[in-house]
Amino acid sequence: MSSSISAAPVQIHCKGILFDMDGILISSLGSVERSWTRWANMRGIDPEYAISIVHGRRAIDSVVRLRPDLDSEAELKIIEDFEVEDNDGLVVLPGVLRLLASLPSNRWTVVTSATERLARARMAAGGVPVPDRLVTAERVTHGKPHPEPFFAGASLLGFATADCVVFEDSASGARAGRDAGCTVIATTFSHSLESLDAAHYLVPDLTGIEAKPLPERQGLSLTFTPLAR
Repeated sequence: MSSSISAAPVQIHCKGILFDMDGILISSLGSVERSWTRWANMRGIDPEYAISIVHGRRAIDSVVRLRPDLDSEAELKIIEDFEVEDNDGLVVLPGVLRLLASLPSNRWTVVTSATERLARARMAAGGVPVPDRLVTAERVTHGKPHPEPFFAGASLLGFATADCVVFEDSASGARAGRDAGCTVIATTFSHSLESLDAAHYLVPDLTGIEAKPLPERQGLSLTFTPLAR
C-alpha cells in the first residue's frame, strides 16, 4: 500500500458524520499508554501486551480479555480515574477545529470507545466542542469492532448508516464503521495503512477536509484528497 497522495480529489455526499475521538479529534496516546501501563503493573500483566490490544476498544472489553477473573466494572473505574487525571501531552489534532466549525451541530456527533466521563473530560481539556449527545462505551452492549456503536451514532443523528461518514484511526473502528454500512475515512495517525484495509479512503489527518452544506438541507458535501493505496 502506498502512502503517497492521490492526484485526484474525491467528493462524497452524506447526511451525518460520526467521529471517533482518540486519534481523530485529539491525541491522548501518552495518557492511554501511561494509564494502562500503571494498571497492568498493578495486575501482573505485561504492559506492552496490554497496550497492544487496548487501542480502539472499550476499556471494559480489554479488562475482560486481559484479566477475566477480576471484577471488570471495578477495574474499569480504576483505569478511568487514571486516564481522567492524566492530560499530559493531550493535543487537538490537525484540521479538527476548522472542520468542526464548518459543520452544523445537528450533522455530527462523536462515537468513542471511551466512557462518557472520560470523553467529555478529554474533549474539554483539548478545547474541542462537545456534542450534547454522543455515543460512549456505556451506551452500547457491544463495542468496536462490532458495528453497534455506529448504528447508535447514526440513530442519534436521525440518519441511516448508509448516509453517514465515519472518521476513524483504528483497525477495529474502521471495521465497525464498514460493517455498519457507513463510508469510512481512516487517518494514518496511529495505525499502519495495511491494518486499515476496511476503510474506503485513507487520509493523513483532517487537514484539507472541506465540508459544505448541500442545497435544500440535503446534507453535506465532503471534498478531500485521499492517499493512494
